[in-house]
This record gives sequence, C-alpha cells and structure tokens, in this order.
Amino acid sequence: MKFPNLKFIDDEIAVLKNENRLLKPRVLESAQEPVAIIDGKKIINLTSNNYLALANDPRVKKAAIKAIEKYGAGSAAVRTIIGTMSLHIELEKKFAAFKHAESAILFQSGFTSNTAVCQSLMSSENDLLISDELNHASIIDGARLAKSTRKIYPHKDMKALKEILESKESINARRKMIVTDGVFSMDGDIAPLYEIARLASGYGAFVMVDDAHASGVIGKQGRGTVDYFNLHGKVEIQIGTLSKAFAAVGGYAATTQNLRDYLGSVARPFLFSSSQPPSVAATCLAVLDILLNDDSILKRLWDNANFFKEEMKKAGFDIGQSQTPITPIMAGDTDKAVKFSNMLFEEGVFALSIGYPTVPRGKERLRTIITAGHTFNDLETAVKKFKKSGKALGII
Repeated sequence: MKFPNLKFIDDEIAVLKNENRLLKPRVLESAQEPVAIIDGKKIINLTSNNYLALANDPRVKKAAIKAIEKYGAGSAAVRTIIGTMSLHIELEKKFAAFKHAESAILFQSGFTSNTAVCQSLMSSENDLLISDELNHASIIDGARLAKSTRKIYPHKDMKALKEILESKESINARRKMIVTDGVFSMDGDIAPLYEIARLASGYGAFVMVDDAHASGVIGKQGRGTVDYFNLHGKVEIQIGTLSKAFAAVGGYAATTQNLRDYLGSVARPFLFSSSQPPSVAATCLAVLDILLNDDSILKRLWDNANFFKEEMKKAGFDIGQSQTPITPIMAGDTDKAVKFSNMLFEEGVFALSIGYPTVPRGKERLRTIITAGHTFNDLETAVKKFKKSGKALGII
C-alpha cells in the first residue's frame, strides 16, 4: 500500500537503520519468567521489570481470575462516569497506607501519572518545574506539557539544584516543584532524596519522586525511596507504576487527600481514559499482600542482585554506579551494544541493548534487571556467557 504523502517516512526509516536505531522487539512466547521462551528459544531473561517474579505467580493469577469472574473483563468507562469500581477504591486506600500517605489516586500508567501531575500542578508560566537531567521520559514529557518554566540540573548535582532554587526565576515563582526519579531507570542509582527534600523545605518548594523502579524494590517491605531515606511526611508526592514489581499495568500518585481530590477533578489522563480492568487492580492487591507478608521475596531479590553485580565486576565489566537490581553493562557505542546483545541471545541470555537517544552517545550499554525468581545457577550461567561475548567484542 502506497501513500505518497507519507513518503517522508522512508527517509526517516533510512536514518534509523543507518544509526542502528530501528527497533524490532523480540517476542515473548511464554509467561514473563526468569527463564522464558523468546523468539522460539529458551532464554535466561535479564531484561524484564518483573522484579519480584510474581507476574506468573499462582496466587496473583488466581486473584486476577476471581476478579474477572465477579466484575468482568473491563470497566468500559472513565473513573468519573461509572468506571470507579470497589477494587479501585480498595487499591487506592491500600497504596496510601503502603506509602504512609493520606491518600492515593490510580492512573492508567506510570507514564500518565507523571504527565498528569506535572501538567496539573505546573499550570502557569509563573510556576517553576525543576528536574534532574536523567529523569524518565514521562517526566520530560510532563514538563513539556506543563505551562511552567523548566530548569534542569546535572544528574544528582545538589550544588546546581541549590543555585536554581536561589535564582531569580525561583524567587519570583508562584510555586516550585522539584521532580526526580527515585531509582534512575538506566543506571540503577538512587536519587539523593534526603538532600533534595532538605533543599526543597528551605526554599519553599515541594517534591515529587517517581518510584517506578523503587516501589516493591527498596525500603522496608518495598515501600520505596521515601521509606528508604525515612522521609515520611517530608516528600509531598510519590509516583509509582504497577507494571514492574507489581506485575500488572497502571500507575498511581500517593499524596495528601486534597491533592488527590484535585487531581481527580482536573488531571486529563484520569478524566479522559478508562479505568484499569478489575483483573489489574486485583493483581496489584495480591502482590501488595505478598509483599507485606513475605519478607523472603525481597531478600531473594537483593541476594541475587548483589551476587550478579559482584560476579560481573570480578569479570572486568563496567557496571556504572548501580545501587539496585538494575545493572548496566557498559559497551561504549550503539553498534557494539547491539552486537553484544545479539551474541548473548545466541548463547541463551537476553540482555537488551540501550542506545541513543535513551542514553547519551558514548554511554550505550546493555541494561540487565535481576529478579527474585532467578537462581544462582541462572546467574552463574549468564555471567559465563557475558564473559565469552564480552571478550570476543573487546569489552573486557
């Protein structure tokens, strides 16, 4: 089929191919497991966000099936019409308690959670949104949708953040919001949230932390970065996703009751998208119950992550500054990262290559995520394959 007015796309595709940036996702043909069937091949999966390995857990699946049998497959409405189900209310209450917040509001994804809050709260040119340079794309897009002035500080640079807070734009701002990832998704390092909260308090700003890769992973019982730094009551907005440790899809903001009510009345993603299917809410409730009642799952996650990091460092790989189960394996350029990933796949290990523009040029890498479901044998085998492919490419 030919559309002459879309001829320009041919040129765009050619550019992507030339820069090795045309994406062709591999296909998962089994449940999302630590060892999965991908493109017809049994593979050690080091790419999934399934941190707690609960996406295929019988308890979680049973809860989802039970919800479908009672409530049906979908809500078929937005929350403000007739799409608010009792399961949504229960999940919001339990997430608020989990995060030690007054209230919580569910969104359709972690991405829209960030865009909703940024767009709703930074609604004037006299507002100031201050963001870490390595924040997630959803925060970047949220800042673009906002009408506010935007200031970006170098990654985790608290001196630069302080200078912004002391700037004329900050002094004259109607309101100021500092936004940071809790755990940075490409490098696996943790935001200096204690210092951010201290500076915010001193300069009349409020803080929003995106705990997409922290909820269910760090802090007591996986409560996230606010708990990790013991900052309950000092960070105004905690964002999270339901698509990683919580094994489903969706997002949330845990905050004050008033702010929750405000977002529920003005946030466009909340107002104009149908609510999560009941099976999703039930899945998250089941995962939350497991987290609160089984400490062993987080211990397995961290034992596995620490073992893998140590073995990769011993092998001579550069794993950056990771402090979490996200472990980057630096490759140095896009072509080498793609070749590295493909070689590993042929050896039975899936570790996705990450290149520009997701990461800066020269910082291309494989991003690995270790889960609670991996065995030490899985990880030992993976390290051996990394060594073999890494040596062949001159990475180690």
